[in-house]
Amino acid sequence: MTTTTTPPAPRTIVPTDPMRRTSLAAGVLYLLTFVSVPTLAVYQGVREESDFVLGAGSDAGVLWAALSEVVVALAGIGTAVVLFRVARRQSETAALGFVASRVVEGALIIVGVVSVLTLVTLRQDVAGTADADPASLLTAGHALSATYDWTFLLSQSLMPVFNALCLGTVLYRSGLVPRILPTIGLIGAPLLLASDLAIFFDLYDRTSPASLVGALPIAVWEFSLGVYLVVKGFKPAAVAALQARQDQR
Repeated sequence: MTTTTTPPAPRTIVPTDPMRRTSLAAGVLYLLTFVSVPTLAVYQGVREESDFVLGAGSDAGVLWAALSEVVVALAGIGTAVVLFRVARRQSETAALGFVASRVVEGALIIVGVVSVLTLVTLRQDVAGTADADPASLLTAGHALSATYDWTFLLSQSLMPVFNALCLGTVLYRSGLVPRILPTIGLIGAPLLLASDLAIFFDLYDRTSPASLVGALPIAVWEFSLGVYLVVKGFKPAAVAALQARQDQR
């Protein structure tokens, strides 16, 4: 008696939805932009120590903080690059605006990092030499610290206003995510702008409670968006509607 062996059925490989990959990548990158939050305390110490450049001790904390801000800059640009092909289906103008504001933000963050690293170099290589002039070093230290403060205001505080306006408008109109998320961003954008103007005109310091309150809605918007994109992704019905709109053009 001959036994016939039935070959196993071929495994069906379900392709991964490209839009799910896009939303997952964007969500991870958004969450990566929060890695520098713990370093703010480190940089605050550098700002408040008027004689930091003349001090001694390890600079490891400041160097790690600088590295984390480089990660934030690259991750921020990455969010715009990843989301561009989705956002442009709703509004190419808003999508380009989002990319531009993210690039400006990332570039200014790098400028701030360079100022901090230059301050560390002065502390390590110049301050300990016999011919170092303490007064000149203090002046240079204050200038570099001020450079970081201003670049922080223009990059990680002002640019998120335009990020929220551009991307928030796209996500609200398209319905790709629950509308409560972009609503938080669209409400928080003018609040943060008002706070930035108050800091710009020296009404209060960027580390004051009023400044933290002004920045909170935008922080909630970006963190919540990152979590939602990682866990849920874009709404399928909204994705289909955007695709239909693009096919009609």
